[in-house]
Amino acid sequence: MSNKKISIRFFDDREVRAVWDEENSKWWFSVLDIVAVLTDQDDYTKTRNYWKYLKAKLKKENNQVVSATTQLKILAPDGKKRLTDMLDYNGIIALGKEFPSKKANRFIEWFTYRDESIDGKSKSKAYALFESSFINSIEVGTIKGLQQIHAYLFGGLYDFAGQIRQKNISKGGFQFAVSRFLGETLKQIEAMPESTFDEIVDKYIEMNIAHPFMEGNGRATPGTRGWI
Repeated sequence: MSNKKISIRFFDDREVRAVWDEENSKWWFSVLDIVAVLTDQDDYTKTRNYWKYLKAKLKKENNQVVSATTQLKILAPDGKKRLTDMLDYNGIIALGKEFPSKKANRFIEWFTYRDESIDGKSKSKAYALFESSFINSIEVGTIKGLQQIHAYLFGGLYDFAGQIRQKNISKGGFQFAVSRFLGETLKQIEAMPESTFDEIVDKYIEMNIAHPFMEGNGRATPGTRGWI
């Protein structure tokens, strides 16, 4: 199984990590991440202990959630990659049903892409892009590549999908790059080095400040594989 493709989604500002299984064409999701989300727990040790308890309980009940788990290496809190329990799409839905609460129901709705908003639809497209061969044709670390990603994610949702904005925009009182000079600003950002992690982060920050699109910058920019 290839562990090269790693995805991180966020539910209520909590990360949900997944590893792409190339051989079986599916995602495996971190059980501990899901448990932390559903129990609203920040402490890794407490989350792990709760899953240990729940796993033993489900095993006694011959619940298929336990038998459906596999172990893959993902980054642990100590900064090292360690084996941890993972479940596929159906397994996560089954696990969510073991937490009878409004939050669990909301999580399942989020997880299964029932959100018909632009954000929900673009999120679904983002996963489709990641799983498709098209992503391999995108020009890494370039403005053209960023436009390709934006066009893919928001095509049919915004009439300006993939187009660099021609108007000034701001958010929360913060003025993003002036549209008049945006073309030159983006060229300068594109030319920034990206050989180290710090350089990649710097480039990402500058791109976020530039905000090249009218909407959808937060969804499109992390998709530039050469910058993340």
